[in-house]
Amino acid sequence: MATTQPAQADPWWSAFPAARAKCPEISADDVMKLFDDMDIVVGPRSFLLVDVRRDDWEGGTIRTSLNLPAQSFYQSRKTLLELCDRASIKEVIFYCGSSSGRGPRCAAWFQDYIDDIAKFNKRTNIKVLVLKGGVKGWVKDFEGALMDGFEEKHWEQFK
Repeated sequence: MATTQPAQADPWWSAFPAARAKCPEISADDVMKLFDDMDIVVGPRSFLLVDVRRDDWEGGTIRTSLNLPAQSFYQSRKTLLELCDRASIKEVIFYCGSSSGRGPRCAAWFQDYIDDIAKFNKRTNIKVLVLKGGVKGWVKDFEGALMDGFEEKHWEQFK
């Protein structure tokens, strides 16, 4: 008796255009320095962290992060850019669990959008980056420091 395999569903990102850009990475140490600078520099914060996790958004998130799940991010690119420009954000740093899939993909979509609108003389000075190692790397390096909702027990599985 033959068994039939269930049809494989297309990955969620296949509903959107392929990302073209390749965004540089920023280390957790460099992001921590940005936090340190916030304490000594008067004025608005110059960077934004974007956590693109959805189903696995557990164990906490890096402080001040905006959660924009990857599965719905593509439609939010224009609004995010407008908000960042108005807030004088200079760096937008994307991450997911390990920054090996969703984080780089969303960062690339955001950079693609910036590149596309530049063709119509809409320019921005925003630098788009990916947090190397994602939130898992952050927890490994800083053991939950500067995290909102940190649950140490959740991260034990990744040691």
